Amino acid sequence: MDWLQLLCAGRLGRDHKPAPFDSSRSDFRRDADRITFSTAFRRLQDKTQVFPLADNDYVRTRLTHSLEVSSVGRSLGARVGAEICRRHGFTQIHPSDFGDIVSAAGLAHDIGNPPFGHSGEDAIRHWFTTSDHARVAGETFTPGQRADIEWYEGNAQGFRLLTRLQMPENAGGLQLTHAMLGAFTKYPRESSAAGLGSAAGETYRGASAKKFGFNQSERAHFESVALHCGLIRRSADAAWWARHPLAFLVEAADDICYRLVDFEDGFRLGYIRYAEVRESFFALMADKSRPTRLHEAQSDLRRVQIMRAMAIGSAIDHCADLFLENEEAILAGTFDSSLIDASPFCKAWKQIQNRSQEAIYGTTRSVEIEAAGFEVLAGLLDVFVSAINDLAAQGESASLRSKKLLMLLPHEVFDGGPGRIPTKDGYDRLLRILDFVSGMTDSYAVSLYKKVRGISLPGR
Repeated sequence: MDWLQLLCAGRLGRDHKPAPFDSSRSDFRRDADRITFSTAFRRLQDKTQVFPLADNDYVRTRLTHSLEVSSVGRSLGARVGAEICRRHGFTQIHPSDFGDIVSAAGLAHDIGNPPFGHSGEDAIRHWFTTSDHARVAGETFTPGQRADIEWYEGNAQGFRLLTRLQMPENAGGLQLTHAMLGAFTKYPRESSAAGLGSAAGETYRGASAKKFGFNQSERAHFESVALHCGLIRRSADAAWWARHPLAFLVEAADDICYRLVDFEDGFRLGYIRYAEVRESFFALMADKSRPTRLHEAQSDLRRVQIMRAMAIGSAIDHCADLFLENEEAILAGTFDSSLIDASPFCKAWKQIQNRSQEAIYGTTRSVEIEAAGFEVLAGLLDVFVSAINDLAAQGESASLRSKKLLMLLPHEVFDGGPGRIPTKDGYDRLLRILDFVSGMTDSYAVSLYKKVRGISLPGR
């Protein structure tokens, strides 16, 4: 792959060339601005990061997490960009472009997550494989369409949001740059490509193949991104490419933030002891980069904050160095590991992740709310999918209940024109209901579920 093509500033859905470089506001900074002012980004303020429906105003939400990932991503990208421009003598691109692309992709990296975090994804998958309403809805699906829902993925929903649902009147949705959309897509393959063999005939197990990054409905959009950025195609039989190199930096920024910051939040809420945080954070830093004046801080909380900041700085350094050491393999598409897993500190990172899984993610309150999320999301999907399929099949003869329920849905769920007419395509119809449900905040999902189930009434 070629850096000059990888940093393509052309916009999805627009034919004309990008404007000349503006040092005050590049095309990639415009990407970040468009994401920041989108409704989907704003909803992240009430979506689960680790602690669902938290009653503590300290812990992170998906919004604060996304802002932190964007910040770390900017530093990673700027560090890498400066060296790559120096190494190759580039004058056509600016070092800050790398940081701006990674930062914008970091802002959007969780934008497609449903309510209740990753548990919400599990709940949607479970619903599709167990619900009678889902079975009826999926009777006409192609194998690829079925795989999209059976393995429902927030990353693919995020790509759909950015390229179709936000600013839907535009071809290409928000019309973001191809470079940013390439960096955003950590898993550049379709759902039905799971388990495909490599050229050697063995199952491919790289980091970019763990999940999928776009639905069948947006396959053409990603094909455009891959074409404009010059991504390497991994399969002639399926929509599957090697990662855009900057996706490794977006992934690293996410890994750094959620592992360190979740640990900090765990300490703040009393799940992790100070001594354990100190030992874990120090293990990520070389001796010379460890803080030496922690005793001057006035509290353990302040000491943890100092260590977290220095651990992030250390992680940025060793991830950037690792990326630059492997630049040739990354451009060739042969390097396919997360930078955290390939780093010399991988053992320490894994210990933090394992301890978080044990002490933080599995707390009774979190599990109780996540379990309730299965009921909430399945209940909402059953109610609205059955209603819209009733209307699609029966037209004006549909039940009064179905008609009443569908009055609660936004107009985007239906085809354009007068009336509320559902699309005839069953796959598209289900996707539009999933757009509505997955776009909800945690609180709104609970509130609407209680209302449509008759558990509570407005104003009561």
